Amino acid sequence: MADRVVQAALKLVLEPIFEADFEPVSYGFRPERRAHDAIAEIQLFGSKGYRWVLDADVEAAFDTVSHSALLERVRKRVKDKRVVALVKAFLKAGVLTELGGQRASDAGTPQGGILSPLLFNIAMSALDERLQEPWKDGGTMGTAARRVRRRSKGLPNWKVSRYADDLVVLVNGSRADVEDLKHEVTEVLEPLGLRLSPAKTRIVHMSEAFDFLEFRIQWKRKRGTDKWYVYTFIADRPIRSLKDRIRALTRRKSQQNPRDVQARLNLIMHGWANYFRHAVCKHTLSNLANFVWWRMVKWMQTLHRWRWKDVRRWLKAPNGSWKPISVDGVELFDMAAVPVTRYRYRGSKIPNPWVPA
Repeated sequence: MADRVVQAALKLVLEPIFEADFEPVSYGFRPERRAHDAIAEIQLFGSKGYRWVLDADVEAAFDTVSHSALLERVRKRVKDKRVVALVKAFLKAGVLTELGGQRASDAGTPQGGILSPLLFNIAMSALDERLQEPWKDGGTMGTAARRVRRRSKGLPNWKVSRYADDLVVLVNGSRADVEDLKHEVTEVLEPLGLRLSPAKTRIVHMSEAFDFLEFRIQWKRKRGTDKWYVYTFIADRPIRSLKDRIRALTRRKSQQNPRDVQARLNLIMHGWANYFRHAVCKHTLSNLANFVWWRMVKWMQTLHRWRWKDVRRWLKAPNGSWKPISVDGVELFDMAAVPVTRYRYRGSKIPNPWVPA
């Protein structure tokens, strides 16, 4: 407990220093920023022609980041040797083994540590700075006119969006340009002790769709028109994961208290729907609401040995309409009723608590 208190205090010291310098293309584990900002940025630039995608994942990122490279970046901004020594002590603290022993750690950040996400962002800021450099004032992509001029000469433009160890580089150019950028990313990561995952890193055109932060992003033709747009859908994996959790809670032979189960289901579905409600998901939410309704009904039939007429007696209103499922005063959350809205791109409007407005 004492270690976690010290880590939290150290985070309060380090975060304002590095947050003032972090690039705006990083969204993971940072104050006032969220996954939806990264998705909105991808959707915006995809609509502007940045449709070749380097969909990359850093392999075992938190376990393999180089201590020496990380401490070097810390020393550039923090001159107090006591603070640097404390950071080094946490990095070198070691790992407890299953047998209760201690194994030295030569790389990586402490798993589950309060300070780990900030330290990882400090290391990865080297990549952010490298790819964002042309977008700064005076850079080759610093203005819209310069980006147009580059394209007229056959040169690519790119935009990076990173959330912790997941990153997407959008390219307005060709597949060969993305290959070159992949090599450049690899070169930047190598001194940090990191490398791209061969299994999870791929080059894809946005028309083929790719998954990022549990969303599936695709450039496709709008039904019934000849116009093409960048759409954000819910990926298949989170839908399967949610259904598995619902099935686990509503097994036919379960003897759990239905009220407790329904309360737990409501928490899960409410959080899940709130995260995905900015995607094109009205049909998906309706299907999931139907799925959980039937799971609850079938479970209650088994639990109380009801026939269908008993279910109708329980859920039918006097006017013939269906009432929501309610158990001991706990009403089942209706995912289909969640309003689906577009998340507006905030860009430079995202507030930074430590930079003057």
